Amino acid sequence: MIQIPPQYAVFPGLDASLNGTSAVLLLVGRGLIKRGRMAAHRVVMITALISSSVFLTSYLYYHWHVGSVHFQGQGWLRPVYFTILISHTFLAAVIVPMIIITLSRALRERFDRHRAIARWTYPLWLYVSVTGVVVYLMLYRLFTG
Repeated sequence: MIQIPPQYAVFPGLDASLNGTSAVLLLVGRGLIKRGRMAAHRVVMITALISSSVFLTSYLYYHWHVGSVHFQGQGWLRPVYFTILISHTFLAAVIVPMIIITLSRALRERFDRHRAIARWTYPLWLYVSVTGVVVYLMLYRLFTG
């Protein structure tokens, strides 16, 4: 069973909620731009960026104080978990500069270049947000004692 100091116990659930919120906002933002609602798309995507940024800050704070948390599962679940974790971690590092570039191009109204990178940024960011929730569920909820 994973032991988390009580003063930090809120962070894993908070982080998963922020990741889930980002995923929902990304889906909503994609739907808005497909319907031509550029102003609403902008607001939703900036909100997704804020949610992801708050997540990253919270995540780093938590792990700075708690350290690494080890997966408790055994058998076939271990390679599944580590495959998801490794792809999530790698793409989380890749997605940060992609988000910055995508946002920068949109704010400078370089929409042709924004669309070109957003086609890659959107699915990767969505994957990272969703797998963040999956990692949380597997790490903190699957084996609760």
